[in-house]
Amino acid sequence: MQPTPHTGRRAPEERNPDELDIVIVGLGLIGGSLAKALSRSRRHRVTGIDQNPEVIRQALLCSAISAEADDGALSRADLILLCCYPQACIDFVQKKGALLGGALVSDTCGVKGYICPELTELAREFGFTFVGGHPMAGKEQNGFAASEADLFEGASYLLIPCGASNQAVALMEHLARSVGAARTIATTPEHHDEMIAFTSQVPHALACAYVMSPLCPEHPGYSAGSYRDVSRVARINETLWSELFLENREPLTREIDTLLGHLTEIRNAVAENDREALRGLLRRGREIKERLGE
Repeated sequence: MQPTPHTGRRAPEERNPDELDIVIVGLGLIGGSLAKALSRSRRHRVTGIDQNPEVIRQALLCSAISAEADDGALSRADLILLCCYPQACIDFVQKKGALLGGALVSDTCGVKGYICPELTELAREFGFTFVGGHPMAGKEQNGFAASEADLFEGASYLLIPCGASNQAVALMEHLARSVGAARTIATTPEHHDEMIAFTSQVPHALACAYVMSPLCPEHPGYSAGSYRDVSRVARINETLWSELFLENREPLTREIDTLLGHLTEIRNAVAENDREALRGLLRRGREIKERLGE
């Protein structure tokens, strides 16, 4: 299938990376924060799409977007940022793909092994360029009301080129820096997902399992920083994270098995009153953190 040409869209070489026509699809925590961060310069034209009319109203009131995006906005946009759940991103592109020919499209999803092949194939079908993206920032709260322009300050922004041109990747690097990211890291879908299983998904699974203890309701007065640090991300969006966990099930189950193995070693040393084994295990953990300079 050949994409329908859209004469209103600028050619890539004509685009000033500081003056882009941007459509953000999904104005939740990440999409809303990107809209606010990108609109601060007042040089980009930022419009938005969200299934909740109240969110659009709020985004207009605070000037996060200049207008609600329609099909005309999609057909003119230089850059389209998909800030929905992974399957919703794919569904949107399948529905609107004929409007996207010539655009640069990126996403913000937390898993890549599923979405990147799907959107790369759709890019070939409809004639747009796709670069996967994942800003490493977030909060316990969700939705547009929790979004903030400074959410990405000092964060890493992961990019998955997916065969896109150096020019397209460079534009996404520029955009990441413009919203406050301290660095960008180019990676593959596979390495992204195994690292995210370790750095993000296991901590969320651990926090949820931890607060399921029958002792948790009695923690006030007995807890300090350790409880707070381990339990913080148990305030989870279970619909989103269920999708992310299941789409990344192989790397995630490997990391959970690794964690369970180490916990079992510590548990057995305690149960067997094996002081030397326990000291050795705890020392290994300390030394790893010290070698990392953390």
